Amino acid sequence: MKIERATLEQAAELTALTISAKRHWNYPEKWIQIWLPLLTVTANYIRENETWTAVQNERCIAYYSLKNDGGFLWLDNFWVLPEFMGQGIGRELFQHALERSRALGANTLRIESDPNAQSFYEKMGARQVGEQHTEVDGQLRVLPLMEIKL
Repeated sequence: MKIERATLEQAAELTALTISAKRHWNYPEKWIQIWLPLLTVTANYIRENETWTAVQNERCIAYYSLKNDGGFLWLDNFWVLPEFMGQGIGRELFQHALERSRALGANTLRIESDPNAQSFYEKMGARQVGEQHTEVDGQLRVLPLMEIKL
């Protein structure tokens, strides 16, 4: 596996990867459709936010992005194709994200986690510091707010 900087031309591929990974958690399809604007990666997004891909056999199998927001560095996206989950790819890519965060001068990386990913981030050393309450199609969702000290 190689970790490479995402190119603007990969926006559609990263969007498809994101949607595939989100569907893995068996959310209702109606929710996926509601989330499409949030799950869509654009060339402009890649231009404005540091985005890195994990590539195996010339195929993008995972990616992450870092976003400066409100004076904090956030892990804005972190997605692995379902067929590659549990193989150590996420661990290696997350370590890369931590290295890049340090290189950008951050001392803390913040994460608004999907509830299904919380245990992964905890294994990586992040801890829950709060919650974000949201609503999707009339249903309450509680998203763990996590951070990891760099």
